[in-house]
This record gives sequence, C-alpha cells and structure tokens, in this order.
Amino acid sequence: MPSTATLDEALAPLRADPRRAAVLLDIDGTLAPIVRHADDAHVPEPTRLPLIAIAKRYGLVACVSGRRAATARRIVSLGSITYVGNHGTEILRGGQTHPEVDPEVAAWGRRVRDFAAGEEHRDDLHRLRIRPEDKEVIVGYHWRGAPDEAAAKEGVRALAQRAEAAGFATHWGRKVLEVRPPVDLHKGKGIDRLLLGVEVDVALYVGDDRTDIDAFAALRTAVADGRLREAVCLGVRSDETPPELEEAADLLVDGPLGVRAVLERLAA
Repeated sequence: MPSTATLDEALAPLRADPRRAAVLLDIDGTLAPIVRHADDAHVPEPTRLPLIAIAKRYGLVACVSGRRAATARRIVSLGSITYVGNHGTEILRGGQTHPEVDPEVAAWGRRVRDFAAGEEHRDDLHRLRIRPEDKEVIVGYHWRGAPDEAAAKEGVRALAQRAEAAGFATHWGRKVLEVRPPVDLHKGKGIDRLLLGVEVDVALYVGDDRTDIDAFAALRTAVADGRLREAVCLGVRSDETPPELEEAADLLVDGPLGVRAVLERLAA
C-alpha cells in the first residue's frame, strides 16, 4: 500500500471540495472480498459505514460493476447511490427501480439467453462444476472453487470457441468467462454516460481487474478533453492482480481492506 502521505496527496483534490467530486468504485475484489461463489459476495459493514458517509457528502458516488446493476445494489445494500452494471451497459440511479439500458446491447439479450440455454444441457459443464451467471444481456461462466480448476478452465475455453463461432464476443476475467454481444461495451463507456451533465471537477476510480483499466482510460480522456480537472486511478492489489492493472494505476492499495482505508480517509 502507498504511504499515508502519498495516498493523502492523491485524495486531496477530492477532499478539498467534495460536492464537486465523484467517487467511483468497482465492487468484487474492491469493496467486497472475492468469494468462491459469486452469489455469496457482500460488502462488509465496516466498509459500508464510510461509504454511507461519502454518499452524503460527495457530488457523485457510484459503483461500477460487471454484474447487473440490481445485483450490484443488493451486494452493496445502499439504495441512495448510483450503480453502473453489466460493464457500463446499465445505469441504475439512486432511488430508481429500473436501470437505463444501452439499446444496442439490449437488442442482443434474447440471442445471448438462447446461447446460454443451449449450454445448460451440456454434461461436461455440469461435470466440471462450471457455474453460469445470468446477467440478461451477458452470461458469465465461473470456475473458481471447481474440484479441478485446470480442467474446468479448459472446458470454458471450449465454450468460448463455441460462443465466438456463434457470433458472440468473449471476455476473460478472474476465473470467469463472459459471453457478450459483439458490440463495443466496457466500463469506460458507462462512466462517460454517467458523467454527462454531472457537475464535478475531479473523479476517483478504484478497481482490481482488467475491466477497470477502461474506467481509468475514460477518466484520463475526460481530463485531456477538459471535462474533468483531475482524475485519480487506484488499483487494488491481490495475488491475482493483472500486470496491466498495476501499470495503469496511479497508486495501488492492498485488497478490500486497503480500499476501506481509502473510504475512511474520504469520509474523515
């Protein structure tokens, strides 16, 4: 973790004028510890407490996740903030019940679900304990905690080939493969949509995986274009940290506990 002085220097522009600052946070591996089964993920209460304080003080607070926006809200258990779900394709604003969905992505929803339904009948996926996750317009295949993770990963590789042959895009994460519509979608696009019309001068993004690099790039582009005065990109380090994330981050913190320390400084 960076020294306190270095971290405090990085956070100083946000703390100087919180109402003109955006705090943007990944969830899994950032706010919530990585768990064997994705459905068991939750944000610990000691992390939620400073997040609640930040939500009351800062101009924009949002969680940006690869999960569905409604699922992200359930994991965080804070209804007053905004959730950007499915890697930027959904925006569920504080107090709303239905997300705004990118229409280009939504048009592929049925085809993605039909592909997933066909895969459900394959015996090898069940035998290898590969777990599907329905995200409406995206389907994820997890093998973390499978009895033989190496064999399960090979099974997922074969699935990825079938998906690509069927015309879908695939994306590899931390022990998960996502089958996606073949359109341009990523967290950076979601953040661009989120910031439209929002009066903030500085933004912080905190994330732990390759998908978060797109969020870093979006904020840096916003600075270059003059839409933001300053951006701070924090990476979250673990034993699975992609080297690309370490290279792209301004600073690194150690795991969700390091993120909690960041939130506590912002809330102080």
